[in-house]
Amino acid sequence: MVVRGVLHRWHPVLVHIVPIRRCNLACAYCNEYDAVSSPIPLDDMLRRIDKLAALGSSIVAFSGGEPMLHPDLYTMIGRIRAHGMMAGLISNGYYLTRERIEKLNAAGLEYLQISIDNVEPDEVSQKSLKVLDRRLVDLHRYARFAVSINSVIGGGIRHPEDAVTIARRAAELGFAVSCGIIHDDRGALKPLSAAELLAYEEVKRIGKWGYSMIRTFQDNLAYGRPNTWKCRAGARYLYICEDGLVHYCSQQRGFPGIPLDKYTQDDLRREYATPKPCAPFCTIACAHRASTMDFWRDPQNRREPATFQT
Repeated sequence: MVVRGVLHRWHPVLVHIVPIRRCNLACAYCNEYDAVSSPIPLDDMLRRIDKLAALGSSIVAFSGGEPMLHPDLYTMIGRIRAHGMMAGLISNGYYLTRERIEKLNAAGLEYLQISIDNVEPDEVSQKSLKVLDRRLVDLHRYARFAVSINSVIGGGIRHPEDAVTIARRAAELGFAVSCGIIHDDRGALKPLSAAELLAYEEVKRIGKWGYSMIRTFQDNLAYGRPNTWKCRAGARYLYICEDGLVHYCSQQRGFPGIPLDKYTQDDLRREYATPKPCAPFCTIACAHRASTMDFWRDPQNRREPATFQT
């Protein structure tokens, strides 16, 4: 994936696609869910996956909402794999029984990310180690796909030191570990406190190195420093909402807002070259990581960059 991304610029490296906006939880810092939406019909999702393959996408990952609420998730994962793309899943982990883990194995899932934010659930986040530890044990025993545990720091999380406890438990089970600095409702930075900085640095120390641990941008943000980088969202990273529209990311919905079935190589090239005014304090890790391989080439020099709030 990385070699192909370096050699060939004009395809998405990573795509997040939403099969259902509904979630079984209501975490206070999250603005990416509702309690009522129905699953996107399977035929619509398969057409979108086929289109992403036609664009040359490398990795397609389901997000939400809670994607495991979609009854046809395993069929959709199989479609991604049939095209030779990598299949990923971002889940809150609540539905990861042994039976469902085995179905994910059979479908060909290649990586799973679970967010666990605290040791004990509270009104800010119900994604707690107390609730999910038994799911982690089952994943350790039965999953044939890679597992990454991500903890959020900031955004009202009451006990940032919990991220260290979670990271140690995840590493003990052989999982990758990462840490997300929470963004506000526009995807911009909320600076870390002294206690949050301590937790962030310790989680970094525990975490395994890998694609998910590309984090120089987070080091700057954690200490309140902006990043100078070329955000390739809309080209190297795509966010496909439940309506089938292409967006820069979950926090900049509406830009460019083009239906996926009408998205072309010309759109990829335009957004590749478009500077994003929210980039200096952006905390969207997926956009950073997917853009990393292009940091050294191709200036962004469109005369009229996207105009949205920063």
